[in-house]
Amino acid sequence: MKKTLLLLGLLFMGCSSTELVDSWKNPDIVIFDANKVLIVGMTSNAKAQEDFETKMKRQFTERGVEAMRSIDLFDVDFTNSARSEDELDEVEESLLDKDFDAILFTKVLGSENKESFSKEMVDFDNYNNNFKDDYLSHQDIYYDENYYDAYTVYHAETSLYCICVGKERELIWRGIIDIVDPSNIKSAVDDYIRLIVVAMEEEDLIFHKKPEEEDTTSL
Repeated sequence: MKKTLLLLGLLFMGCSSTELVDSWKNPDIVIFDANKVLIVGMTSNAKAQEDFETKMKRQFTERGVEAMRSIDLFDVDFTNSARSEDELDEVEESLLDKDFDAILFTKVLGSENKESFSKEMVDFDNYNNNFKDDYLSHQDIYYDENYYDAYTVYHAETSLYCICVGKERELIWRGIIDIVDPSNIKSAVDDYIRLIVVAMEEEDLIFHKKPEEEDTTSL
């Protein structure tokens, strides 16, 4: 689903106005399934992170897909300070050892320049599409209390990565959401999860639409 217009609730903060402004799907992927998914919600708000990851895990469990919250895998010290590239390599290797084959990575970003931010979505030729680089580029969200202070328009981003052996931790799908004047955490988490599931269903990514029941009504 590219350039599809959806109203989405903000992941961690709530919303007064939200919109899926862009999305990208790996052109080599038609259908993607996973057996074990790590759910990462990157935010400095610990309560919101726990709420999101718990509810997102429930969505996978209900569909028979094993999932784990990052708060159950990363200790507190890991997200309290910057991590090195070597440390992220070790994390990825440990995930492979534990039989994970996908990461659903969601974060809230801020941007003063919507136009330049949007260009990042279309310039994939120059983008290294892997979880490690994505995490390293944005990890200060966890511990920098002033990360969002300069922004009035926020951007939320959800990325689905395959971490299967031989796949080089490649990006499968990414969605970008604009949020204006966010508020109300709880309802925002619920709305975001419900609608991001719909977006992934549309792309046949882990979540798949249920076959429509046959119409037995006489014509």
